[in-house]
Amino acid sequence: MAAPAAAPNPSPANDKRERILDAAVQVFAQRGFFQARVSDIAREAGVADGTIYLYFKNKDDLLISLFEDRMEGIIARFRLELDRLSGPAERLHRFIVMHLDLVEHQPQLAEVLTVELRQSSKFMREYRAPKFAEYLGILVDILESGRVAGVFRPDIEPRILCRVIFGALDEVSLVWSSARREKYAPAEAAREIWNLCARGLLTEAPPPASRRPRRRRETPPTDP
Repeated sequence: MAAPAAAPNPSPANDKRERILDAAVQVFAQRGFFQARVSDIAREAGVADGTIYLYFKNKDDLLISLFEDRMEGIIARFRLELDRLSGPAERLHRFIVMHLDLVEHQPQLAEVLTVELRQSSKFMREYRAPKFAEYLGILVDILESGRVAGVFRPDIEPRILCRVIFGALDEVSLVWSSARREKYAPAEAAREIWNLCARGLLTEAPPPASRRPRRRRETPPTDP
């Protein structure tokens, strides 16, 4: 799942900042946050070491800025895709598939967002992560709309359930992004998570999803 295309004719300053962020994804994924040096990122970006500090205060600030920038693109892509679907069940299924599709097809970015961010004490302890809250808000809105429409059970609590679903997605992402990858594909995990959600959420239990999920579907595999 690719992030939305950048605006045409970016300014030289924005172009240089984007090069630094792109380089940071590669260096953090390859070396890890602790082992990565600002000079490594500068070299990968093709800029002088001091140029990094024109845009970012330090390595932690660069990591947080990278998270915000990439999450903004991811959120825009999710909203665009999900707005094309009308039903809460279809939208929830698509959310699950898109999350794990990102993990599979942008592995370096997924490793930074799921593994390396946890290595920054500043991010974990001090940063409020508004973009992460916005991302979870998409999932809360899907669950709430399904509850109100009677598609999902009326006794669910969307704010809690969104954390449960994200926890499952995050765990699969973490395992896939680590060196100890298990033998299941993200698409297979998406199917299993959807099947579990469908049986716990839908007012009418659906048949199980296909054992051979397609990469892109506009509707969940629970339609009659």
